This record gives sequence, structure tokens and C-alpha cells, in this order.
Amino acid sequence: MEGHCSAPPLDESLYDLRPQDAAFFKKLTGIEDDAALKQHILDIQAKAYKVAPYGCIYLFLFTRHLSRHRLSALPAYQQVLRLGREYKNPIFLDIGCCFGNDIREAVLDGFPVAQTIGCDLQLWNLGHELFRSSPDTFPAHFVGGDAFDPEVLAVAPPASMQTVGVPSPDLNHLASLNPLRGCVSVIHVTSFFHLFKEDKQLHMARALAGLLSAEPGSIILGAHTGAQKKGVVNQAYRGIEIEMFAHSAESWTAMWDGEVFEKGTVKVDAQLREVSEGVGNGRYPVLYWSVTRLR
Repeated sequence: MEGHCSAPPLDESLYDLRPQDAAFFKKLTGIEDDAALKQHILDIQAKAYKVAPYGCIYLFLFTRHLSRHRLSALPAYQQVLRLGREYKNPIFLDIGCCFGNDIREAVLDGFPVAQTIGCDLQLWNLGHELFRSSPDTFPAHFVGGDAFDPEVLAVAPPASMQTVGVPSPDLNHLASLNPLRGCVSVIHVTSFFHLFKEDKQLHMARALAGLLSAEPGSIILGAHTGAQKKGVVNQAYRGIEIEMFAHSAESWTAMWDGEVFEKGTVKVDAQLREVSEGVGNGRYPVLYWSVTRLR
């Protein structure tokens, strides 16, 4: 699992598909029977956990379509959909896409599927199995690999306005994210940054900034564990303690507006909220954020 701990055996009793989540999965999988849907999800969970023993797999967080961490719960989600409608050839990139739930959500809400890209280590194909789709029936694109590998994503300076309108690369033949520099309209990255120490978070922020289009309104957005004061925090989920580095709203804003982008060229909205996901006792701090290009 993420953080400094060993992976516990899977626990079927943690399965708790809420009605709104069941409706989402039934719509996309075509499985109407509750028992059959549960078994289908358990089978995919077991396959995924063997190759990626992540907390989100263990805790069934990938089934929580309307979770507070989901793309549609982010304050800037309507801006994402607007860009999908109004931009010419908009590109949506999901970093750490896991099974591709959030991409499918954006597509259901109108973002052009052929203009979406997922990036993760290894679970994309299981996402097709989970949602009973194929590259033909759901033609989103995928780039596999470690986003910290410069062959997959290298740090580059933020794009200038002179690059706006430059033709984007052929998304059908992407083997790396690097050809997308200055072309991406929306970058979604949730439950990802908090997996890494402060220096690697800054590295990833700079790498993503190089992908973002300079067109005003282009946006990077997400949510992850935050803190009132930046530093190392310990979070407990169902008795499993995970250590991570967390930014405050103020330090997160200062990193993007001044360190990553030239100060004043982006608008950063960072909100720290105490939330409960139903995966443990009590509440914990989540940073909801967006970084929007102004010029």
C-alpha cells in the first residue's frame, strides 16, 4: 500500500457499494444483479491487488464514484467540462488514473473521449475489464509508466502564449507524455502528490506545468491529504498508519504561484477541508485545489 506499511490481506467485509455508486457501475458494466456486480468487483480487486497493493484497492475507494476525492466533487469540475465543450481540440490528462474511473466520469458528462489520456503504472487494462469495455468501445488513450521517469515525463518550462494554437501530437501513437508539452487543457491529479516527499512533489508540479497549455483557462486540479501547517503527517486508515508529506493551502499556493509558474501568471485556489470517507473513525484534512492559467 502507499506509504510505509506492509499490505494486509484483502477483507471482503469492507465492500460497501452505496446506491449512487452501484448505479454508476451498473450503467457502465451492464451488470444489473447486485450479487453478480459484487463478485465482478471482488474479482477485479483481487487481480489488481496482486500487482498494485494500494490503499485505494484494499479499501474499495475505487468504487466510490461520488467520493469527495472524485473529479466531479472538485470545485473546478464545471470549468473542466466547459473547456471540453469550448476549446478547439481540448486534451484531458489524468495522472495516476488507476482504473480510469475519473476519465469515464468526464466522458459521461461530455468531455470528448478521443481527447482523453490516462497515465499510470499498470491498471489501465484492468479498468477495461472492470467496466467491461475495450479500446474500441472506449477509445481513451493511455501512456503506461512512471511519471517520474524522464522518458515518460521530463521537466520542461511552462509554455508561452506563442505556443497556443500549435497542432497537438497524434494521440493514437503516444508512447510518452513529453510530446504533449504545452498542449494539455486539463490535468487531473488526485490522491497522488501526497505519496511523495516535498522535493518530489515540486518536481512533479514542474513536470506537469510543462504540459499545460498556455491558453487562459487551462487548468491543473486535484485533491490529496493536506495539513494546517506543511510537514510530515501520519494518517490512519482502518488501523493502517501511513506517513506522508502534506502541504498547507498557503504553501501549496506559494509553490505553484512563484516557484512552478512565474508569479501572477496563474490563479491558485487551495481549500483545506476536514472530511470523512467512511474508511475509518473521525475526519481527516483534504486539500482541494486548482491552478488556472491566466496568461
